[in-house]
Amino acid sequence: MVTGAIEKVEIVVDDRERPSGVVAELENLDGLVLKIEHLTVGDYCIDGAVLFERKTAVDFAQSLIDGRLFGQAKRMAASGLRPAYIIEGTSSEWSVLGVSREALQGAMVTLMLIFDIPVFRSADPAESARLMLYTGSQLVRLRDPGYLPYRQAKAKRKKTRQLLILQSLPGVGPDRAKRLLERFGTLRACFDAAKSELMKVDGIGPKTAMAIDQVIN
Repeated sequence: MVTGAIEKVEIVVDDRERPSGVVAELENLDGLVLKIEHLTVGDYCIDGAVLFERKTAVDFAQSLIDGRLFGQAKRMAASGLRPAYIIEGTSSEWSVLGVSREALQGAMVTLMLIFDIPVFRSADPAESARLMLYTGSQLVRLRDPGYLPYRQAKAKRKKTRQLLILQSLPGVGPDRAKRLLERFGTLRACFDAAKSELMKVDGIGPKTAMAIDQVIN
């Protein structure tokens, strides 16, 4: 039986990432096509579907200190791609900036639960590169029609996850979470909604709308 050629993963790298060491590691891996371009958001676009922002452990802590982290996360979430963070390095590097472990863990929880952005850890540039290639390989496999049942099940799991994330907001239980999602359609639209829009949802008054707005913004 003749099989088709294995489809390669396309990874577009922001030109500012050249000195990172990850580009050199990607160039040594088989199974991918590497392109260097200027990306307006994110550092690595995987197969036109996933957008990675790579930060060293120190960079991550510094972006939390100077207030850039969540603004950047909002732009990542609005990119139209599936965003994710890679934090590269060890937790011991955080101590040099005097940021508590609890604050950094809280930031990661906020990214994952409020912004719906996964956070991955890697030890070094080589591991970051392998993580990106593995991500791309999975995306290629998902284009196989044989994965359709998986995608259908994934859609159901996605809605459940969206509802759970909304329930993490102050004053939002299962019923309010369902009404929020029904009204706005997506988590992003819920998070972008003004307080006046939130108050149009049955069961959400000024106090709850303000509490939600304070958590998100």
